Parts: sequence; structure tokens; C-alpha cells
Amino acid sequence: MVGSRPSPSAERPPPILREFRGVWIASVGNINWPSRPDLTSGQQQQELIALFDEAVRSHLNAVVLQIRPAGDALYESRIEPWSQYLTGIMGKAPVPFYDPLEFAVRQAHARGLELHAWINPYRASILPRKTPLAKNHLAILHPEWVRTYGNHLWMDPGVSEVQSHVVSIVTDLITRYDLDGIHLDDYFYPYPEKTTSQTILAFPDANTFSKYQSSGGKLGRSDWRRQNVNLLVERLYREVKRLKPEIRFGISPFGIWRPGHPALIRGLDAYESIYADAKLWLNEGWVDYMSPQLYWGFENQGQDFGALHQWWLSQNKKHRHVWPGLNAVKVGQAWKADAIARQILYTRQAGSDSGVILWNIGSLQRKTTQLSDLLRDRTYLQPALPPDMSWVNTKPPPPPIAHLSKAEGTQWKIMWSSGTNQSPARWVFQHRGGNVWTTEILPAMNTSKMFPTKQQIPNAMALFAVSKAGHTSRATIVIP
Repeated sequence: MVGSRPSPSAERPPPILREFRGVWIASVGNINWPSRPDLTSGQQQQELIALFDEAVRSHLNAVVLQIRPAGDALYESRIEPWSQYLTGIMGKAPVPFYDPLEFAVRQAHARGLELHAWINPYRASILPRKTPLAKNHLAILHPEWVRTYGNHLWMDPGVSEVQSHVVSIVTDLITRYDLDGIHLDDYFYPYPEKTTSQTILAFPDANTFSKYQSSGGKLGRSDWRRQNVNLLVERLYREVKRLKPEIRFGISPFGIWRPGHPALIRGLDAYESIYADAKLWLNEGWVDYMSPQLYWGFENQGQDFGALHQWWLSQNKKHRHVWPGLNAVKVGQAWKADAIARQILYTRQAGSDSGVILWNIGSLQRKTTQLSDLLRDRTYLQPALPPDMSWVNTKPPPPPIAHLSKAEGTQWKIMWSSGTNQSPARWVFQHRGGNVWTTEILPAMNTSKMFPTKQQIPNAMALFAVSKAGHTSRATIVIP
């Protein structure tokens, strides 16, 4: 039996590649999963497994799964009703029963994928509904918190109880599930809707604003609305870091903060229209990652991908991660697959700790787009770990304990363990044949590797434990 020793050593494996390779999986409207609201539990599970396998096939390392689209839950919630997108009836659990989020976490981690739980903070319901609201839906329990706006029911961000309700949702999620991230999308105050005469509908929060003024509030209505959202974002970030600092908290805002930032950029003013001051959140470090939805190419000066990406990087004063959202849905329509490859290459060249999130996984499923093949064969050739959160002050895991020994017949086996009661999030296994090093990133449950014969044992092996925050242990080197 050959034991192990930690670095330093004359055997120096190459640096571990770091890059976030994510994809959104949308449940609202049954966009991605489940594909229909009338599937059996087994069919839902098989669909989700197929999506995760597609992510692995494309050499991704994270999935962002929508589990709270509109005041409902695609998991066993103690606070909100089961989603209509699971069973066709809001409040009805899957039959036979299972917890989709628990299942998703287990299946993602078995494949070495991070799972980020994607929630919408304020949307309460989409009209017209195909199913009545469940009796424990927030709009039934607290109609005074909810406003009708266009085709939606919306939780009023100015109601303090709404903020506490959203925080309770996130607290419940991160204490009960082994999540890798909490993710908010771009819906804060609703996007502007128009009347039949094409005038913009006002969001009906006059009473809420009046109460704010009566209590001594001095802000104007626009600043007050932004403050409501800012308070929620800061509170969510601090709550996540208080409970589980190694969980990533991320937001994917609209890709343009304000027209003219940077110069020549034109489009929706998210700061004034939906009261999302995403620049402030990034400036203040209230996120672990920001994924502005840069759904445009390099060709249009008014929404130039490169200019917008550079602007968001320039706002990253706290050195968080900026991983833009890419519009992969355009592939096969207005774009070819190499348009996405070009954007990924651009983000790699623009700064360290690169990464992207693809909208959405359906673009990888459609084989006619060839996007999955391109990512696997050209863009994501080498495995990568998601970048670590250097600002999270948690200890790296200890070096693995490894042993190489004779197994059955001609086989040899290397086995390793963490050496503590705490299991890492994943392992990195590097091995050298001749002068060439190969890197494998393995799920936490993988703790051994077989070699058919003694001659096929690598010349040198290096093992690292990786925490959920992305911190790596010192290397354990095994030289036969």
C-alpha cells in the first residue's frame, strides 16, 4: 500500500481551471421543466435527469433551477402552495409524492453540478389563471399585500411584511436543502404595461406610498421604490451569509442599468422603470455574483455586448463575480452557435474568474442548433471549477487522505477521504501520464479510482478537496 503526502512536492500539477458554466432551467409556463403540468412524478424525474445529463454533456458545472415562479413552490414548502406547473392544480402535491427540489439537489450533486435555487421575489400570479389560487396562497391569506397590475398579481415591495415574507422563503430554503446558490431574476417592480390607448399603467401603490409619507418618509416615489428593493436585496444577502456563508447569492438583472451607461447605450431604463438599482448592489457587494442579462450581440451599438460587459466589470468595486447571461435561445434563429462561443471567449479575455449563464437549457436540447456539441468540443474542452468566493472567510478543507493499493486480480485502486466528518463539495483529481497532466473534477461521493493493471497507474497523482465556497485544500500527492 502506498500512502499519501500533502504538497509541496517536485510533482507540480497544473493550476486548476476556474470558470462558471451555468444554464437556466425555467419552470414558469412549463418552459423547460416540467414540460407539461400533467406528467407523473416518474416522468418529471426522468425529464430533470435528462436536463442535468445535457448540462454535463455540454461540460457545464452549474444549473439555475426555477423553484418559485409566482408565489408558489416546486418543492415541499411549509409557507407557500405547490406550483400549478407541477400538477396542473395549485396546492396539489406530486403523486406519488416526492420533493422535486430534494431530488434535483441530489441528482445535480451526483453529476458534479452546482444547483442554484432561482426564485422570483415579488410576482404573485400570472393572469389569466388556468387553476384557482390555493387557499394558502399569499394573495388569499394577505390580499392587502397584493396589487393587480396588467396581467399579473404583484406583491407590493413597499409593504414591509412582503419583504419579511420573501426573507422567510429564502431562510427556509437554505436551512432545509443542500443548495449551492440562491438566485433572483430581473423582476422587481413589474415591467411597464400599457393601456389600450398605449399609455403606461401606473403601479397601484399610492396607498402604500401615502402610509410611508405619513410615517415621516422624505423620499420621492421613485427613490422610495428603489429603496424598497434595495432593502430586500441587502437583507437577503446578509441573511444568506449569516446562515450559510458558503452559499452563493446571485442576481440576474436587466442588462442595461440606465441608458447612456456606458455612452451610446439605449434601451429600457431599469433604474427608473422597474426600480432596480443593480449598480448599487454590485458597488456595495450585496451579491456574490451578478449576471446581467446581456442578450444582445456585438453588432448593435445601442446594446453592444462588449461595451455593456466592460461597464458592468467597471462597477465591480467589491471584486465579486460578474457572469453575464447569454441569449442562447437566439441560436438557430438570428444567431449561429459560434455567436455564443464568441461571447464566452470575450468574457474570458475581459477579466479573471470568468463565467456565463445560458438562457436557457432548451437551446442545448435542440440538436439542430449544434450548441451543445460546440460547447463540448470547442469551448469547454477542459473541466473547470466555479471560481471561489475569496471574500467568504471560511477555512479551506484539509488535504485528502489517499491510499493506493492492490485490488482484485490485476487491478489497483486509489481511495481517498476527507479525514474529517465534513464532506467537501467536490474533489479535483489530477494525474500524470508521461509529461501530460489530466484533470478530473469529481462529485463528493466519488472517493476512488480503479486502474486495470499496475502498468496503467499514473506516474503521479494529485488530489484536492473543494469546499462549497470554492476554496481548495492543499494538494495531496501520490507517487507510486
